Amino acid sequence: MASQNSIKQKEKEVEELAEKIKKAKVVLLTDYKGINVADVTDLRAKLRNVNTEYRVIKNNITRRALQACGIEGLDEHLEGTTALIIGYEDYLEPSKIIYEYTKNNDFYKIKVGIIEGKVSSAEEVITLAKLPSRETLIAQLAGALLGNISKLAVALDQVAKQKENA
Repeated sequence: MASQNSIKQKEKEVEELAEKIKKAKVVLLTDYKGINVADVTDLRAKLRNVNTEYRVIKNNITRRALQACGIEGLDEHLEGTTALIIGYEDYLEPSKIIYEYTKNNDFYKIKVGIIEGKVSSAEEVITLAKLPSRETLIAQLAGALLGNISKLAVALDQVAKQKENA
């Protein structure tokens, strides 16, 4: 039988994890089987740069924390080796980092994601990760707008020259 101290410690872990999940923009559950120490250190460093945690927590504690947050139906994903990626500022960058890692390491898999409180399948997370970043989309929009404006300016200039010559 577990001691009272052990039970209190686990309750505290569940409570702390539930708070982190509530604050997070994205939570990814991944299967980390086969990852080596050098790779996980590199992955953690990349995730830290985008204000994201990489944690390995017992499935039972994760299950209870998710239940405390009102997130149900993920029991099938909480089997075997499970790592949590918890992103606080952005959901796109952590998803991109993990997706890139899964492309280069066949054994590392995304199980499921929780994006702003909504459960998303691994396929949805991967689709999201393939999108260009916000800055890239803004740059593309600006380029398209500037291209059209410059074409309009050239056309108006030509019209003005024709009227001068006429």
